[in-house]
Amino acid sequence: MNIPAVQHHAGYPDVYLASRKKLVVTIHAAAGDIRTCELLIFSRTSPEKISSYLMQRVTRDGVRDHFTAEVITEDTLRYLKYYFRLTDTAGKIYFQNAWETSENEPEDGFYEFLYANETNVLKVPEWAKGVIYYQIFPERFANGDSSNDPSGCQEWGTSPNRENYMGGDLSGILKNLEYLNSLGVECLYLNPIFKGDFNHKYATTDYLEIDPSFGTKETFQELVETCHKYGIKIVLDGVFNHCGIHFAPFQDILEKQELSRYCDWFYIIKFPVEVSETDAVYECVGDYGYMPKLNTANPEVQAYIYNVMVFWLNEYHIDGWRLDVADEIDPSLWTRIRYRIKSAYPDCLLLGETWGDGFSLLDEKSVDSIMNYVFRDSVRDFLARGSIDAKMFNHRICQMRSHYPEEIRQALFQPLDSHDTERFLWNCSGDIRRLKLAALFQMCFPGAPSIYYGDEIGLNGDNDPDCRRCMEWNPAKQNADVLSFYKKIIRIRKKNPCLRTGNIVPLVCEKMTYGYLCQSDNQQIYVLINVAEEATEVRLPVLKIAEYKDLLTGKSYQAEKLVNAGYFNEDMISCQGALKLSLRAFEGIILKTGGMKNEKKQ
Repeated sequence: MNIPAVQHHAGYPDVYLASRKKLVVTIHAAAGDIRTCELLIFSRTSPEKISSYLMQRVTRDGVRDHFTAEVITEDTLRYLKYYFRLTDTAGKIYFQNAWETSENEPEDGFYEFLYANETNVLKVPEWAKGVIYYQIFPERFANGDSSNDPSGCQEWGTSPNRENYMGGDLSGILKNLEYLNSLGVECLYLNPIFKGDFNHKYATTDYLEIDPSFGTKETFQELVETCHKYGIKIVLDGVFNHCGIHFAPFQDILEKQELSRYCDWFYIIKFPVEVSETDAVYECVGDYGYMPKLNTANPEVQAYIYNVMVFWLNEYHIDGWRLDVADEIDPSLWTRIRYRIKSAYPDCLLLGETWGDGFSLLDEKSVDSIMNYVFRDSVRDFLARGSIDAKMFNHRICQMRSHYPEEIRQALFQPLDSHDTERFLWNCSGDIRRLKLAALFQMCFPGAPSIYYGDEIGLNGDNDPDCRRCMEWNPAKQNADVLSFYKKIIRIRKKNPCLRTGNIVPLVCEKMTYGYLCQSDNQQIYVLINVAEEATEVRLPVLKIAEYKDLLTGKSYQAEKLVNAGYFNEDMISCQGALKLSLRAFEGIILKTGGMKNEKKQ
């Protein structure tokens, strides 16, 4: 056994509270090293009463296996000590405590869990688990009210740049809610709608007003109420890391210089302060001098941001906040705000933007979940560019999942693209087959998939600003095949809950062919995709010998007895049968049969 590879940290995310009576514990080991793993736990007041929990191998990323157990008690969890018993593939037994991995059972040096405090419980709004997002860049979705068009507004569909306007607004979204509902959307994520500079509105000038080019508060109220009638949630973009140069406190500094009471609201390098895009004497976001960075460690700034968030929650009943560049903001802001907001609005989603793994945001319990660009990058490289094979794709996807507790995995915001990236269709040179296959994978993978407006009709575009083209509303110019496909796979997702919050076990990982089982306690779905120009023959291991139906085509397949031993991840799951399948170039299938859980005991 690779002893140095055995890792456990007695804190988040290896140990966390799912409730005050439910503790989730994870340990890591080299892939394929451990046959069984047991969690041995006892109260420090009753050390003779040791309880044993057989840990389940929940994920494998090709490098490490990750074993998890749930400890559920009748009373509040408190004063626990624990260690692990590991059995390797040769049957040799090892023990792991806080000091070492040894062949001898420990008498001291145990890991400890002290007390289940309420604020330590990992709580993610239930509605956010597996929800289907639809992201809208308001200026480019639909023009529903030409009377509020900004000066110099250009014709709808004009090539986008960083300066021009097309007239998209809240009325345009409101008038197209029936379209979004028919698509199957469950939550709208709107890019900034507050009064601000530029077409993107990330340079906010008034956080308590709707930008006049988007409409009024009354229109927004109607939008929220109508969304809720459809059962659609709505999440707003909170740009609190920085503001626009016309934000009143920054204007006060420009006017009064050192005498301004708002000097500590920003990071002023030297006086006098003048606006400059190339030689700013104040810190800003990126190199954009027109977006000064706020001092989010300042208690006054924190109070202001809190009041803004509560205003829109209380007055307009929004369902959550997407927090722009959340990982660049002083962490004290999120930890302080989270407790206060969650106390009053427990179902409010706090979704942090980050382009990495989001450890810092989640470790501090600052947000509920993150924008999972790691998912996007992996899907892009495998399904759009073909720059990695199935083996590397599996490693990246499974490693990504292993980083997060189950509650967070179920709520990860998982896009194919966004307002900050090139469109998926651009990355695959306009190949509709690849887009459909990526959408299939996205909708058949646990977590919260996000559709960037227009993806469902084949909208294309390079990186910002080209990815912000106008939505195409002329049916003759939409890709009807793609739209129909999106509707079908969304219906499949909604009818099969395991695709929203289940666990996955990869079963096929050959060149450019990838297949996995997605399962919950009472449901199993098999997904298989061929990301190649050539057709392929595949043997897909399945849990039981039965008839399987492709949910896309309705075609049925009969499994045969699994004769030849040996298949991908055979030590993780016990398969009794196999399906012989032929996949065309860039084809995917979604297979289902009756519910049965037949997982090998670990």
